[in-house]
Amino acid sequence: MNLIRRNSDVWSPAAELQELQNQINQLFDFDYGDSSGLFDRYMNPAVDIIEEDNGFLVHVDVPGIDRKELSLSMTRNVITIKGEKKEEARHKGRKSYRNESWSGSFQRTLSLPDSVDPDKVDAELKNGVLSIRIAKREELKPKQIAVNVH
Repeated sequence: MNLIRRNSDVWSPAAELQELQNQINQLFDFDYGDSSGLFDRYMNPAVDIIEEDNGFLVHVDVPGIDRKELSLSMTRNVITIKGEKKEEARHKGRKSYRNESWSGSFQRTLSLPDSVDPDKVDAELKNGVLSIRIAKREELKPKQIAVNVH
């Protein structure tokens, strides 16, 4: 048995498993973006978190998911987004030639900075994007200080 060793003389099972995963993904033309962790799943919606002067804006890509299938909860500075994308009826009873979409339930738990105010959260679903605005606590917002000239 010939073990592949890269950049050292020590065999790394984790590196070998990652290389195997990369080869399988290439074989089947899978592209899961930056997901490289052991528990990362491609079935989770993509999330963008943007810091603004007065708070944070979280965008979650949830195309095809009805508002009734989404749930948000926030405890301190941790927001949890749960949902379910139901299998589309148009696929039932048919053989798929290629199917890159996903269905099923998901949960994303995001840790935000301690400056967020969990009592000031607004959410809106529009065109398949869930937008969540979370305000910063007043005492932690930057304050403008006027400089007087004498």
